[in-house]
Amino acid sequence: MNTVPHTSLLAQPRVQRVLYPSLVAVVLIALWQALVVGLALPPYLIPSPLLMMQTLIGDWGTLFDSLMITMKITVLSFIVAVVVGVLISFLFVQSRLIETALFPYAVLLQVTPIVAIAPLIIIWVKQPTASLVVCATLVALFPIISNTTLGLRSVDPDLQAYFKMNRASRAQMLWRLRIPSALPYFFGGLRISSGLALIGAVVAEFVAGTGGTNTGLAYQILMAGYQLDIPRMFAALLLISLAGVFLFVLMAWLTKLALGSWHASEIAQD
Repeated sequence: MNTVPHTSLLAQPRVQRVLYPSLVAVVLIALWQALVVGLALPPYLIPSPLLMMQTLIGDWGTLFDSLMITMKITVLSFIVAVVVGVLISFLFVQSRLIETALFPYAVLLQVTPIVAIAPLIIIWVKQPTASLVVCATLVALFPIISNTTLGLRSVDPDLQAYFKMNRASRAQMLWRLRIPSALPYFFGGLRISSGLALIGAVVAEFVAGTGGTNTGLAYQILMAGYQLDIPRMFAALLLISLAGVFLFVLMAWLTKLALGSWHASEIAQD
């Protein structure tokens, strides 16, 4: 009688990708709690995970509203960065001369600290939300440009010769050859850019320092620091971290959805 080999649940890659990081997190949190309690560290220096979670639950209404404001800035800037970055990449791939002339300025934009130029943007752009979106977009833009341009350039020479032999137009080369070849690079850029958009939004909020009801998590962190409410600061930092993880997981899911049925980088993970 033939028996079908049974694969243990723990041996499945999908389970391992969730289980192992979760075990590490549990160990680190338990160690953190034990050290804070054992050394009797005051909460204004390092709060325990239990106190941080109690603060998060107690201040959930305010912190969640601030999280939504930060996520709004993040999503808007990410969308703008994707649209602008893809259009610039399409422009670069049409001519080496254009790419050579303009790509250094994209690099210059990337290496310029956003903290240095954010005050100018906030002064020039009077609308608060728009100014924060511009700042975060500048942070998230370069990975889209660089990855998409690299993908559009990374075309199989044999396929490119075949298209030229069949007198394919530039538009046909772009839509039927370059874009499918660039998709893995593009989605890799999305993973990086989504996290940078969140970082850019938080940094822009720090620089703006605006108060009131419609304020993001950066303002909550600033106020918690002024008031030495360190547990609240840690709770806000936890929400920012979880938001970053959520964005990365979402981009990984979109990558799997788009490439999972045909590209080796995703098929190999099953």
